[in-house]
Amino acid sequence: MLARTALGAALLLPVALGRGQVLPVLRRWRPVLLYVVVEIALPWVALNHAEQTLPSSTTGLLIAAVPLAGLAVAFVTGRAERLAAANWAGLLLGLLGVGALVGFEVDGGDVPAVLALLVTVAGYAVGPAILARALGDLPGLGVVAVSLTATALAYVPVVLLVDGVPQGLPSGRVVASVVVLAVVCTAAAFLLLFALVGEIGPVRATTITYVNPAVAVVAGAVVLHEPVTVWTVVGFVLVIAGSVLVNRRPAPPAPSAGPPSAPAVDVTGAPVQSAGATR
Repeated sequence: MLARTALGAALLLPVALGRGQVLPVLRRWRPVLLYVVVEIALPWVALNHAEQTLPSSTTGLLIAAVPLAGLAVAFVTGRAERLAAANWAGLLLGLLGVGALVGFEVDGGDVPAVLALLVTVAGYAVGPAILARALGDLPGLGVVAVSLTATALAYVPVVLLVDGVPQGLPSGRVVASVVVLAVVCTAAAFLLLFALVGEIGPVRATTITYVNPAVAVVAGAVVLHEPVTVWTVVGFVLVIAGSVLVNRRPAPPAPSAGPPSAPAVDVTGAPVQSAGATR
């Protein structure tokens, strides 16, 4: 986690400094610090712990519950987005898919790992809400660069205390994996998430986690040779269907076919302005 965040920070921080995007973010350090804790620092440690036990496919499918938690956060904070019936159906299908996995793919010994994943899911749901409400007007590059730098700095004493000073470098395969995590899954992914939250809102933005099942199931089977069971397939189908429905936009109302009505006039002959027109 330290290598992932430090490398991501090393890539983005110089660019953000060169564009003058760091100081505006630092002036709002309280919500930035909260975002760092709930979106990066705690969820990534919890996710790393869970994946020591759970298969990659099951982990990816359970992470797809983030939009459900995001909707709960929106309701608790009184800022729920307007969802049509199809969107609600999509959220329900996603929940059923997660339920199928937890009920049939996870045994009793995996309960601590599932609880750790719940920490990750909660953090991934709250993080975009913080972005949208407290940091949405700040430059995305600056927010991501400062967040990764702060996380890396916080990880340093923990790593030194728990693991001590590293003795040599790990294998080339491990280094390559960390580089991919830092560049593709951290630096680039966070910039895209920031833009996505601004475009479609924090609840719908979290539905990108529904892509996780496709990647997790295929990669788990091909790379890690994990078994694909019937309930894996059922959960996969349900969460993908939920992703499609929850992102469906309601159809705009059809325009009236009748002729336009004449504007109302007052006794002087001047048109009357409606109350809504002054907003």
